[in-house]
Amino acid sequence: QYNDEIDLRELFDVLWDGSRKIIAITAIFAFLSVIYALSVPDQYKAITILAPAQSDNSDLGGALGQMGGLASLAGISVSSESSEVKTAQEIMKSWSFIEGFIAENNIAAEVYAAQDWSRGPNELQIDNGLYDTETKTWLVINNNTNEVGPPSSWELYKSFSERLTVSEDKKTGLVTVSIEYYSPQIAKKWLDMYVAAINSHMRQRQMEKITNNINYLQAQIEQSSIAKMRDVFYNIVEEQMKNKMLAEASPDYVFVTVSPSMVPEVKSQPQRIIICILGTLLGGILSVLLVLMMHYARKSD
Repeated sequence: QYNDEIDLRELFDVLWDGSRKIIAITAIFAFLSVIYALSVPDQYKAITILAPAQSDNSDLGGALGQMGGLASLAGISVSSESSEVKTAQEIMKSWSFIEGFIAENNIAAEVYAAQDWSRGPNELQIDNGLYDTETKTWLVINNNTNEVGPPSSWELYKSFSERLTVSEDKKTGLVTVSIEYYSPQIAKKWLDMYVAAINSHMRQRQMEKITNNINYLQAQIEQSSIAKMRDVFYNIVEEQMKNKMLAEASPDYVFVTVSPSMVPEVKSQPQRIIICILGTLLGGILSVLLVLMMHYARKSD
């Protein structure tokens, strides 16, 4: 006959007899967690809040739609209000845009090889095993070829995207963008540069689209023999030219800053107290399980 009941007195006695082991193991985990918490460098998060600058009214379909029925005549479907802001958010998180941002600003070493920041001299500490600051050469080992060289585009993208956060409030439509880094000054600098870069990218993207629209309409004007249709197309070209001029004159094309970024003074991570508490709890749980397993293993033998 087997008795499946748990004897609480027996469990208490086993834990009491193994209390020294439990305390010793828990103390070791607590000590290691403190060492680990102190070894993790501080990071600071710069945050900015953005609002949509405008809706996309320069789309050719939208312009034709305002003319009443000409969209179908020109073979263009009229869509609802363009989600230019959502498109910008996805582009901000895309691999190609982040890769271009890192290359244009020459910050690959800061993104991939930095490991800490010295507050006094206000200098970044670069991992010499990854990047030689004196010769400005990369020492990263490629996992596929085992050759020494710069990190891959994918590695740079992963390293930067882990520091970047882009989120939208569904109720207000405001977009929150943040960058977390060792240096608070660099975090703010990169964030301002990133917002300016997405505005510039979306403005250039829209200007190219408007230019294509104008070229298409001019081709339609040359092909049309109806005077009224030509007049209508000229009016649409005029509207497109206005939209192009507005885009060229709008540095904040897709996002307007509602709350500008500031140099953070309080670190965002690590939470050293939480690390120490979790490490101590983990040591206590593992030590109790170890004492119980050893007891019941001897008992079964």
